[in-house]
Amino acid sequence: MMDPVVSLAPEFEACLEPGAAPVRLASGFQFVEGPVWAPAFGGLIFSDIPADRMYLWRETDGLTVFREPSRHANGNTVDAAGCLLTCEQGARRVTRTAPDGRITVLADAFQGKRLNSPNDIAVRRRDGSVWFSDPPYGIPPEAQEQPAQQVFRLDPDGTLTVVAADFEKPNGLCFSPDEEFLYISDTFDRHHHIRRFRVRPDRSLAGGEVFAVIAPGKPDGFRVDAAGRIWTSSGEGIWCLAPDGRLLGKILIPESPSNCAFGGTDDRTLFITARSGLYAIRVGAVG
Repeated sequence: MMDPVVSLAPEFEACLEPGAAPVRLASGFQFVEGPVWAPAFGGLIFSDIPADRMYLWRETDGLTVFREPSRHANGNTVDAAGCLLTCEQGARRVTRTAPDGRITVLADAFQGKRLNSPNDIAVRRRDGSVWFSDPPYGIPPEAQEQPAQQVFRLDPDGTLTVVAADFEKPNGLCFSPDEEFLYISDTFDRHHHIRRFRVRPDRSLAGGEVFAVIAPGKPDGFRVDAAGRIWTSSGEGIWCLAPDGRLLGKILIPESPSNCAFGGTDDRTLFITARSGLYAIRVGAVG
């Protein structure tokens, strides 16, 4: 049997707990995405997009339905107040859910036209801005109103700004630990790469060079650990990339992953959404 952990560089050994291997926590889903550790809600929240359902997984009592219908929710994150931010690709909007359950619509249109189908989302903690990708994956071509596949920044005052419009299909995104860089994946058939942008003082983006190409598979969703390493989905499982883009190692998963997120009480569990299953592995890195 093949070892599920493949080390390709000495520094990868420190990224995992000794003897760690991925464990399947739950299965039977249609296509799961958008994992986020949400302490205010008690555990890991993730989306089953085709099932129109969101789930909450707790270490104490396992899996429960968090929301149904979810408006075909996709990516999720949490803000500094502990609220859940969700890309509802079916409703073509971004929402905030407070710990008491109240839901607020943060964005659903730009310049008088509906968003495409918001996909993934990240918060820049230093200024409270919310950043999300808006490809048209969740709608038919004739329903698209935005003129391009864009990445948006939503400021605390409600201003919505396009920060990138040169993607074929912008998808996953996250910030570096110091929030000086923003990583965004493009999952169009001919790309399958992650690009890196510098965030200017005015919060516009510069650069955009290709940081890494992921093949087989694609960098659908990914996270950055405290040391600046990228943990990204691929066709084989989760790849761990050094801050300079080198491939350090792989965590092989029986199903092709869509996304991952750090969590647990010590932020050292990597949760992985992979088609019909939810997996987890203990890591030495801190999310």
